[in-house]
Amino acid sequence: MNIQRRVVMRGRVQGVGFRYSTRLQARRLHLKGWVRNQQDGSVEAVFQGPEDTVQAMLKWCWQGPPAARVSAVDCFEQEPSELETEFDVRS
Repeated sequence: MNIQRRVVMRGRVQGVGFRYSTRLQARRLHLKGWVRNQQDGSVEAVFQGPEDTVQAMLKWCWQGPPAARVSAVDCFEQEPSELETEFDVRS
């Protein structure tokens, strides 16, 4: 059974390759969804897939790519929706 989570990462998460690293990790885990920068300097993402896989992705979000410094990860439950077949970076 698939779950869906909307996640907001805060800290030094823009300008460090966070979106592209997130896409790479999510695709490795075969998750659906997307990631994008927010105006306030945070990065927002939606992950959809099996619960254990989404949980692994959420754990990764606390670390991110090497240059990132994540200070907070806010996670919100969502009902699974129709998402793209691949994980994508949105502008």
